[in-house]
Amino acid sequence: MTTTPERKPYASDLGDEEWLLIAPLVAQAAGPGRPRTVDIREVVNAILYLNKSGCQWEMLPHDFPDYRHVNYYYLDWSRNGIWDQVMDTLRGLVRVLAGKQEQPTAAILDSQSVKTTSSGEARGYDMGKQVKGRKRHIAVDTLGCLLLVLVTRASTQDRDGGFELCNDLQQTFGTIAKIWADHAYAGDLVEYVRRFCRFVLDIVKRPKEQRGFQVQPKRWIVERTLGWLTPFRRLSKDYETTTESSESMIKIAHIRVLLRRLVPALYTL
Repeated sequence: MTTTPERKPYASDLGDEEWLLIAPLVAQAAGPGRPRTVDIREVVNAILYLNKSGCQWEMLPHDFPDYRHVNYYYLDWSRNGIWDQVMDTLRGLVRVLAGKQEQPTAAILDSQSVKTTSSGEARGYDMGKQVKGRKRHIAVDTLGCLLLVLVTRASTQDRDGGFELCNDLQQTFGTIAKIWADHAYAGDLVEYVRRFCRFVLDIVKRPKEQRGFQVQPKRWIVERTLGWLTPFRRLSKDYETTTESSESMIKIAHIRVLLRRLVPALYTL
């Protein structure tokens, strides 16, 4: 793993092969404007360090670029959809290497309620999970790769988040033909999808005879994706002031997961 010669590497740093995959996506756009004076790879490394370690912006180690520069790029890339572009590109590579089409034809929905800190917008109480904070609604493909993420107050019902996810899936992924979800998405959402969407929503029901935990068909895939986010301490709670920043942090964590998945596959072909 190579970094700038002025510092020792951190475990969260990008390797050379990983950097080659995303460098074109975060490069400065051609045209007028002042050239960058900051090492953009080190900016990305600093964001990954914060995402993995859970530290505050002001607590970033001093051998990274100034935290204000790092935060500027984080916010700029969040507003301009760069994290989405990186995630979409890496997901397409993962799918192709797995022998699938680049664009997904199926998706699975789920949600996760997490506590928040005392500050920040959009906080609520999830009566079912007894969690005060926010809810992460996600859609993944059949490999567990993240397609969409929506963060709301925890009091938002799964089916209400499902309406927005289904609308976004229809607009963003024209290839989707089927979606799986659990019983929390049953009811009005099923009828809405039947009338207004191109795909089919299949509710995976728990067998009546089931006692205790049992892996449900397709549902385990999205639950595994949520499990992949657990090691990222910035996601242990929702520390972000805005829901948009919460969504970006989830995307960044998943980008790290995709890079770990991709590099061994690419360099063992």
